[in-house]
Amino acid sequence: MDSNETPARRRRGAELESALLDAAWEELDTNGYAALTMEAVAARAGTSRPVLARRWASRSDLALAAIRHHFAADPLQVPDHGSLREDTLDLLRQMSTRRRILVTEVLMRFSGIMTEAEGGIAGLRDRIIGRQPSQLRTILERADRRGEIDLERLPPVVAELPLTLVRHDMLMRLVPADEETLVSFVDDVFLPLALATARWTDADAR
Repeated sequence: MDSNETPARRRRGAELESALLDAAWEELDTNGYAALTMEAVAARAGTSRPVLARRWASRSDLALAAIRHHFAADPLQVPDHGSLREDTLDLLRQMSTRRRILVTEVLMRFSGIMTEAEGGIAGLRDRIIGRQPSQLRTILERADRRGEIDLERLPPVVAELPLTLVRHDMLMRLVPADEETLVSFVDDVFLPLALATARWTDADAR
């Protein structure tokens, strides 16, 4: 080795894992899931297949980890606008624009991942985002503290309704939802059901 040449620094821990996941995402984005191999990712990352195999048992595990890693770098923000309506609309706007690619790319271009996932689209979503509290849950908890809703009385299907509607729109149209559609999701469908929980009495529940 030339005395002026600096040896390559060996990557370890979180730095190495981030590099591997970046390489896996680049392979997915370039060649799709059908062509994804552990060997190709290892070559792109400048490492060996056993290094990957020690962390991810299968290519689907690696692909899902790469997708999580890619989108975790650009998290959605949920600022407090002071009302359930404005908070929910803000989240749906971000979902429609910044997360549309997650739905369309993963479910269509990377469709092989969905084929291998148990539970269909819902099972795949759980594997990608896990069970951590969602941004919508944060919004609902704020609304509960303001007294706009009673979170304990809010049925789970209603609690998920804004995200269910915007995801369905993404899949059906493959373009960002327009403002009129998002406002209708919130004002015409979600809010009447959510706000009603704060007006329910024990007699109503019976």
